[in-house]
Amino acid sequence: MHTLLVVLLVIVSIALIVVVLLQSGKSAGLSGAISGGAEQLFGKQKARGLDLVLHRVTIVLSVLFFLLTIAVTYFEL
Repeated sequence: MHTLLVVLLVIVSIALIVVVLLQSGKSAGLSGAISGGAEQLFGKQKARGLDLVLHRVTIVLSVLFFLLTIAVTYFEL
């Protein structure tokens, strides 16, 4: 059981890394982070299309990551 959970944890970890790297950036580099970062942070911009799908997949994978991490530590004992 422990081995299966560790393998699933590795797969979810790699998938989470890939999905995060596939997302588009929200700022325009360092100048956007200094001057316009707050405007983008508090603005009413919604993700559409592929960005929305990647955002939802990131949430699902991160929840799975935490649940699997807790399960691996529980079954390790």
